Amino acid sequence: MDQLYLIRKTLGDLIPRHQQVFSNNQFFSGVSIPEPLEMETLEQKYPNLSHQALSLMKGCLRMDPSERLTCAQLLLHPYFDHLREKSQSSSREQDRSSNKRTRFPRKQLPPGYLPQLTGSSIFPALDNKKYYNNLRRFNYHLPNI
Repeated sequence: MDQLYLIRKTLGDLIPRHQQVFSNNQFFSGVSIPEPLEMETLEQKYPNLSHQALSLMKGCLRMDPSERLTCAQLLLHPYFDHLREKSQSSSREQDRSSNKRTRFPRKQLPPGYLPQLTGSSIFPALDNKKYYNNLRRFNYHLPNI
């Protein structure tokens, strides 16, 4: 109840949908949210925050969910501009430093360098009875694919 009071004191009255949900909730039956004597806006609560920080908070804390900023909109908010600039400058520096590194061409492997499956069976390991019996002894239960 105190949280709803503090929300109301800072952000204003609940929207009709929230009021309906509150009044229909059995837990709050017969209870009403006290009327705040005076409002305390976000600007008053956080006088040292920048305009951009307050704008971001207000975008997140709108009473009506349909009016709140989306995640994509929040990520594009001017509050995060300095982070985007920092990220872009560090990625540019990484690009410059990676361009300075010497790139060696990939070494080509001669044919037959990699192990080859031999025989006509598509399950060469299962042709080996000793191998198969060891698997059974350790309760190997995965199917062959």
